[in-house]
Amino acid sequence: MAEQTGGDPLFESHDPIFDRKELLHVGHVPDEDRIVGRDDEIQSVAAEVGAITRGDPPNNVMIYGKTGTGKSLISRHVSTRAQDAARGNDIDCAVLYVDCSEANTETRATRQLALSLKDQTDYQQNIPLRGVGTMEYYQHIWGILEDCFDAVIVILDEIDKLDNSNILMQLSRAREARKTDAYIGVIGISNKVQYRETLDERIDSSFGHRELFFHPYDASQLREIMRNREDAFQPNVLEDGTIELCAALAAKKHGDARKAIEILKEAGELARRTDSETVSETHIQQAQEVAEINRIEELTSGATVHAKLALYALASCIITGDRETYKTREVYERYVGICELVATDPITENGLYRQLKEQAFLGVIESEKTGGGRSQGSYLLHRLVTDPKHIVKAVRRDASLEDLPTYDRLRETGPSTGNRDADLESFS
Repeated sequence: MAEQTGGDPLFESHDPIFDRKELLHVGHVPDEDRIVGRDDEIQSVAAEVGAITRGDPPNNVMIYGKTGTGKSLISRHVSTRAQDAARGNDIDCAVLYVDCSEANTETRATRQLALSLKDQTDYQQNIPLRGVGTMEYYQHIWGILEDCFDAVIVILDEIDKLDNSNILMQLSRAREARKTDAYIGVIGISNKVQYRETLDERIDSSFGHRELFFHPYDASQLREIMRNREDAFQPNVLEDGTIELCAALAAKKHGDARKAIEILKEAGELARRTDSETVSETHIQQAQEVAEINRIEELTSGATVHAKLALYALASCIITGDRETYKTREVYERYVGICELVATDPITENGLYRQLKEQAFLGVIESEKTGGGRSQGSYLLHRLVTDPKHIVKAVRRDASLEDLPTYDRLRETGPSTGNRDADLESFS
């Protein structure tokens, strides 16, 4: 049951909707029996880091997959089990987790690692929060590992958000450089499959990692994941069909378990704000739109302005046109005009193609190679996997792009004329 609030009339003493709301929290790591559809992935990650439980060096591993495919969940789950198994074999093992979207520099990441290690030991030296360089944090890390641990698993979540990848070389070469005798295994997590291409060749060689790919959940798996969260709510609050609808919407859009859980949580919040006694399918539908806009904003939060403008260009083509799919050249022509509206120099068509390819991997769009006949050759057709109004709303949340035409303004322009200058003139 929800906690009591000491009888203060300002607050409810009983939450009418939620019972165990923590089950719907993004960072919540569920018990093993609540983990669904990831048995193979658990085995794969365990195979890479499992040597640490026997006192042997683990493999470094990079895990790729779209948002909400269980990458962070499985990494933390397997690492915790590896830590317990190692301790059972009298091996002192630590598990460290860094969210690189927040600790996005080498200094911030190493400071978090050092502080986390200190919290797990009786290390007496002071670790300053500011005013020191990265190498001083490394010295604390090596010192604590040398004194207190035989092994450590370091999870670097959203590793692509780091401003440089030097930390991979430092961690992977620590024993070789005689910084520490402890074995260090690194699990890097990214939703950008091209991340390895950004690594310096020397760092890539030193890191020497294996690569794993997590695929989206299907509808049946999402339904089971949702059912395992039913006890987050008070009894009989969820109406019949809400779990199934929530899972179906998530499976149709992106197979993202995190967003499916977010939809369920937001639906509960909507029910509470409207003083509803139950969570209905209507609440699920409303919550899905909120969650979808948030999802797009999250996926594009670390993207360049050109990636956002590429998505906006495709969305505006669909809104003002009479088709659901557009060629790279057509999207590029619209993009160039939109760059004029926001006073930004456009990138090349090939650069735009790469931006669209990245968004296709993230699951924001779908791109299909199509043959245009002997005279035209093959080309790519791009389509959105979400409502274009969600793209427009998400992109316009960027303060530098808030002057772009709204969805309603784009709809007012009517069908595309096929003439870029005329089309832009109509909504500028």
